[in-house]
Amino acid sequence: MRVCVFCGSSAGKGSGYLAAAEDVGRTLTAAGVGLVYGGAGVGTMGAVADAAVAAGGEVIGVIPQSLVDREIAHPGLSELHVVADLHERKAKMASLSDAFLALPGGAGTLEELFEVFTWAQLGLHAKPIALLDVGGFYRPVLEMLDHMAAEGFLRPEYRDMLIVETAVERVLDRYKDYSPSRPKWARSDEE
Repeated sequence: MRVCVFCGSSAGKGSGYLAAAEDVGRTLTAAGVGLVYGGAGVGTMGAVADAAVAAGGEVIGVIPQSLVDREIAHPGLSELHVVADLHERKAKMASLSDAFLALPGGAGTLEELFEVFTWAQLGLHAKPIALLDVGGFYRPVLEMLDHMAAEGFLRPEYRDMLIVETAVERVLDRYKDYSPSRPKWARSDEE
């Protein structure tokens, strides 16, 4: 099994985000789970990769050539796939992974998360998606999703597709029990 981890090119404020990323890298490796991620050696991306590499895990990075040119690619991975652009990066990361996990991050992390979340709703994949809610980081996002559901823009069963946990061990447990919702537009009662 491989988990695609979305996380930041920055470390965030305080040491909690880096510590959480390191814990994810170590925990995935201890569980025999490979890591697929954005290929950088900076921020929480670098921290999750460094921890998995140090623990002897499989770490696969996928990074656009433009970021390799800026010298932020991680030099010590099991594999590094250099791709043309961010669109190809996301598709390659998804194809290499059996599940997704979003750690705290910025706009890019949210964009990656919402793309695979949308793909799941449309039935383009049936892989579990989880948020690691470090220190309540994702609370505002979850409130927005609840608001979307309350206003009729997101079906409650799609909102419930997202696994939300504060410990990566619990995320791995919940991956095992994941059952995807029926894809949007596959029902006769869709509007």
